[in-house]
Amino acid sequence: MENASTSSDAPNVNHTSAPSLGIPLLATGDLPYASRAERWKRSTLSYALHDTWDRERVLGDEDSGHTGCVNALSWAQGGDTLLSGGDDRTVRFWRIDPTDSSSDYPFACVAVIKTGHRGNIFNNQMLPYSSRIATVSGDSQVRVFDITEATGHATPRGRETEYNTGEACIRVFRCHSGATKRIVTEESPDTFLTVSEDGTVRQNDLRHPHVCGSDSCPPPLIRLRHDLYSIGVSPLTPYQFVVAGESPYGYLFDRRQVGRSLQEEAGVPDSIEDLARCVRRFSRKHRRGERKKGREYISGVRMAESNGHEVLMTYGGEALYLFSTLDDAGTANKWLGKRARSSILTPNPKRSRSDGGTPESTWSSDEMDMDSDVEMVDDPPARPNEVNLVGLSPRREADAESNAEEEEEDEDEYKDPDPHTDVPVIYPRTRFAGHCNVETIKDVNFLGPDDDFVASGSDDGNFFVWEKSTGKLHGIYEGDGSVVNVIEDHPNLPLIAVSGIDTTVKLFAPGHGRSQWSRMQNADSIMNQNRQASRASRSHLRVNLGQLLLHYNMALPGAVEEGGTGGPTCTFQ
Repeated sequence: MENASTSSDAPNVNHTSAPSLGIPLLATGDLPYASRAERWKRSTLSYALHDTWDRERVLGDEDSGHTGCVNALSWAQGGDTLLSGGDDRTVRFWRIDPTDSSSDYPFACVAVIKTGHRGNIFNNQMLPYSSRIATVSGDSQVRVFDITEATGHATPRGRETEYNTGEACIRVFRCHSGATKRIVTEESPDTFLTVSEDGTVRQNDLRHPHVCGSDSCPPPLIRLRHDLYSIGVSPLTPYQFVVAGESPYGYLFDRRQVGRSLQEEAGVPDSIEDLARCVRRFSRKHRRGERKKGREYISGVRMAESNGHEVLMTYGGEALYLFSTLDDAGTANKWLGKRARSSILTPNPKRSRSDGGTPESTWSSDEMDMDSDVEMVDDPPARPNEVNLVGLSPRREADAESNAEEEEEDEDEYKDPDPHTDVPVIYPRTRFAGHCNVETIKDVNFLGPDDDFVASGSDDGNFFVWEKSTGKLHGIYEGDGSVVNVIEDHPNLPLIAVSGIDTTVKLFAPGHGRSQWSRMQNADSIMNQNRQASRASRSHLRVNLGQLLLHYNMALPGAVEEGGTGGPTCTFQ
């Protein structure tokens, strides 16, 4: 595509329209040539992503592709390869086919690994500076593969090369005791982090083999008392990581600050095994009654790669929240109801509906607030680098006060099992709403070279994209026939990979005309339906259907071996 060019020799470029999109003008006078070229590429990529996107290609069909839900996507080898994994327990390699001119991005499957996992694959990553691929699964295992020296065989379906477990697998870790959900790579081909529903984060090291199950597994970096679903690390601050799961809090741990044990120093054995210290917690307002019933959970967390301090979290049945590790702990904001003392950022002044002000024809994340304690008012769109905060209406202030009193009563009865209650809490800067996150454990992501956008999948088969700096809704796109779970952007091109319950992967890129897959024309209706679905989910206890189906699915191979019939079952994450 012309607007995806990464060429560095384009001297006469008109940047007059860039400031309106929040893109800074290039200041390249004193920079060396390599830096100027890199900044030019990043600015061009950011500019292209501000256009409307369209579906460019669908990866997979009846003859080639996954046969179950696609839960894992990751770009590898500088974007030359897209790795995908899913419920069929295979990892597929997608690369550009130079003989295919049917689209701008003719990716095709060139290899497939039969991993041998007994549960659905939830994440796969290629380790840096190597050809090793790590996978995690619902069977609690962590497996590492390398096909460079493996002898595969061609499949009858086409150009794919198939590798079985015995040919490609070089290591199996069984240290976790629960479904293992995410992998985070480090600047090493030998070490990586994994997070599991057993409440632990472990550092896996290929240089130090051990026999799992014989009490020889290294101690975990951290251990919490609830299930963990996600982990986020920024390459700029690799010593820190954020974890989240079945708790209303996200936890920031710092590996530079190992906890001090006074018991151990006195010669008394201590059961504390954490190799990192929790230094901050992240949270937003607790909805009335949720904490008491234990229904708050965070399904996904990411740290920004461009700055190292921004943290994005998505709450089940609710919205996305943006935090910053640089903010002062304990500073409350409008999402804390009656007890709010101040805001992290100054809120926009309240305006009545009789002011006659008409907002522009853009959607803000706060216009479709999922929290029934807050009613949105019509505010003008925020300027770049501002947060679109809206205060409580007079009619709701009294309700908020009474609700806050009831919340205080609930909190008096609620016994918080959190072992880090003494750790300061950071409250959010921005809220992004409009999607529905109920049915599956969805991921969340920053998009763009400078993390310009925030994206999340939705239960309605769409994925939502917001401008991070303003909170405005940038786009709604149909990405799946049922539910979108994963969104990953290409490191060098304006290309987005999306997957979910379908057995295919969809690629989106800035289009040349009207987008056939944009749903912005129905934004009001879509967001209203999602709002109702999210509220309905909060009136029922959350059932972990995914776990029930996982246990059933893991029992299938045994039935098949005994002569029964069965096949890959598409289960929720």
